[in-house]
This record gives sequence, structure tokens and C-alpha cells, in this order.
Amino acid sequence: MATLISHREVAPAGNPAEMSLPLTFFDIPWLFYFRMVRRLLFYRLPISKETFVETTIPNLIASLSLTLKHFIPVAGNLVSPADSSASPELRYVPGDSVSVAFAESAGDFNSLVANHPRDVNEFYPLVARLPGTKRTADNEQIIVPVLAVKVTLFPGFGICIGTTHHHVVGDGNTMNNFTKAWAMISKVGGDGEFIAEKSETESFPFFDRTIVKDPHGARDKMFGETKKKLKVEPSEAEVSTPPIDKVRATFIMRRADIDKIKNLVSARQRSGGVRSLHVSAFTVTCGYVWSGILKAKAVIGERTAEEERTEYFCCVADCRSRLNPPLPASYCGNCVVNCLTKSKHGVLVGSQGFLAAAELIGEAIGKGVNDEERILNGELWFSEFEEAVVGEGVGVAGYPRIDLYGADFGWGKAEKIEYVSIDGGDSLSLCKCRDSEGDMEIGLAMPRARMEAFASIFAHGLSSL
Repeated sequence: MATLISHREVAPAGNPAEMSLPLTFFDIPWLFYFRMVRRLLFYRLPISKETFVETTIPNLIASLSLTLKHFIPVAGNLVSPADSSASPELRYVPGDSVSVAFAESAGDFNSLVANHPRDVNEFYPLVARLPGTKRTADNEQIIVPVLAVKVTLFPGFGICIGTTHHHVVGDGNTMNNFTKAWAMISKVGGDGEFIAEKSETESFPFFDRTIVKDPHGARDKMFGETKKKLKVEPSEAEVSTPPIDKVRATFIMRRADIDKIKNLVSARQRSGGVRSLHVSAFTVTCGYVWSGILKAKAVIGERTAEEERTEYFCCVADCRSRLNPPLPASYCGNCVVNCLTKSKHGVLVGSQGFLAAAELIGEAIGKGVNDEERILNGELWFSEFEEAVVGEGVGVAGYPRIDLYGADFGWGKAEKIEYVSIDGGDSLSLCKCRDSEGDMEIGLAMPRARMEAFASIFAHGLSSL
């Protein structure tokens, strides 16, 4: 449990002018698929409740207000015609704000930041809840908040910053930039250093949607497909925290093991007379985990061993640098494409299943990001979202080059990052390891029996490399 200390509405500093942003074809899929992203950042900070209330809360409010001034759409809402007659848009008007809750918990901080299996329900008191959807007075427009924050103190141990955001406001790159900006402004006590750094690198948050070319009319086609099943208002499952019969655990893939698997994949490609398009720490780690999850299900009898059954794996790849002209790295919004791969169950659970899985994921990513025509057309990768959902595939939250452990609010590195979003299906989270360069941190949420089976398979497989 977490006891509420206070609740604030935090608006952007300076009362900026109204801003409206149309959605691009990169944004449209997130109106329906995988909409709510819930993330927890834990910091070890042994302060008292008195210090938290008198010092920490005012600083976080002031720094968030300054940060929102530079990331205005995050303070706004997703606004949609109630009849879905036109595409929603992101809109900020003066007076809009972000809901921020401050709470106190008597929970076991050290257990929550550990790697061993823990009941997923222990994390939900820390999750930020988006305010309820509103409608305009004439009932013609639906207004959906896109960001909420909850900061929870564990007196004498640490702080958890929980954020929940609607994916339509931005992808991992956008929200990483926002979080790091907030951390920097909080640490130094103002946005001068942020402004100076961005001025020097010409990397201020970039909002102009006209830079995203749409030669095939992908946006309108995607919205036409999405609105058939679109309910803009979040469902109860998206905003509530029902009990879930799963445990959460973290696994570490060491750089040495990653390199061994990369070498094995490359050797497999050479022996077959071809070379993988994309062999990386991401692909081999995901391949190893995908294969391990399927093996664990088979071991405990959760899924019958049907050799010919099709298994799916889905991830996204950033395309900012893949377009011509490229989008700025500081582009705020979504600019990722879906990369789907599939294979037969028998192949993936075999003795070389993890190598086949890594190879397939690498090929899917290579195809996904190296073909600008495919990126801009959008119809194929958009349809893959539904195929992955229907096929109950394994998905990924986060990616290695986003280093949120470096988001220092003045308290040092984060102690632990948890993606609560993965609880709802067979997904994993992936990020750089906190203290060791080149290692990967894998988060999983599974029924306990499957987690125990996976842990054994994970450890045994690495020891056998």
C-alpha cells in the first residue's frame, strides 16, 4: 500500500501558447495497440518524510514545470471527435497540466529493487494513474490525458518515480529525452544548463510534423483501419490495477555471453552460405529469451509441444535516421516501425532454437529499417501489429541504447528500472545494465512455475555456451 501525501496539477512554466499537433502514420498504430506505457524508476535515497515534503516535492514540481515548458505536448491531451469522424490530435491549451501524486510506502524497498521473483501486485501501488477521460460540453470531443506521474517515498530507503504515458504522445526515444531533461533540470535547479546544452548541439525538442513525408497516404489508410475498432477512451484494464497471478524477475546477459552467441549466429550464417543482416546484442538477447520462454512453457506443460505451431516475436525499430531527409534525433513523437518475425515451435525449442530465433529477429529488423519504401508505405508493418496480437507473440519494451539509468535527479543513478507494462502478456523489457558496460538487463513477468522453469533454462543454456 501507498498512502497519499499530496496531489498536484503541474502546468508548463511560463504559460506557453496553445499547440496542436496532427498525428502522423507513425503515431496512428498506438491509438489501438499497446497504448499505455507504465514505468518505474527506483532511486536509493535514505531521506525522511520531512525532507521529502519540504525539499524534494517542491523541487520535483518546479523542475517538472520547467521541463514541460520544453515538451509542451506532454502536458496536453489526446483530443478526438467522439464519433471518430476524423483523426485525433495532440493538443495543449493554456491551463492544461500533468497529474502528479506524492505518496509514502511502508513496502520493502530492497526487495522491490532486487532481481529475484517478486509478486507483480507489489508494484501497482507505485504506478501512476492517468486522470479520467473528459468530454467537451457539447459531447462532441473526447479528451484523454497523455501523462501522469506518481512519486513514492520509502522513508529511510529511497524514492520511486512512476510514470504512465499514452504511447501516442511519443516513443521510447521521446520519453527518454523527456525524463532525462527533467532529471537534469531537477539536479541543477533550473533549465539554463538544459537550454545551453541543446543550443550547442541544435537538439531542442522538435515538434514539426510536416517533416514526416507520407507519399502513400499511409496515415489515412491506417486511421481508416484503426477507427473500425477504435475506442479512444482507455479501458478499465488500462487504468485500473487488477490482481495478476505473476511474478516479476530480472535476468542479466553478460557481454561475454552475448559475444559468444553473436559468434555462434555468424558461424551458422557462414555455414549456410549467407550472412545475417543484423546481428547485435539486442537480437541475440531477444532470441535467447524468446526461445527460453517457449521452452519453459513446454517444460511445465503450459503449452503442448506442437512442432508445426507458429510462434511470433514482435519488436520496434527507430527510423529517425533511416528517412531521407532524416528526422532530428530530438524529434518528439513516434518514429518506429514494427518488426515481426515468426517460426515453427519445433525450430525454436530445439537445441539451436536460440540461434534460429536470433537470426530471424535480425533479419526482421534489417528488413524493417533498411527499406525506406516499406517504412513510408506502412501497410505491411501496420498489419503486423494485429498479427502479433492475434498470434499471442512475445514482445519487447525498451531497447538498449535508451539508458534511463543515467537519469540523475541529483540522487545518482537509478537503482532499478521496471516496466510494469509487460505484465499483461508474454513480453520482456530490455535495457542497459546499471553498472556493467555491455551487459543487458532483461525484465520478465510470468506465472511463478514458468518463471522457475525459465530461470533454470536461462542459466543452464549460458553455462553450456
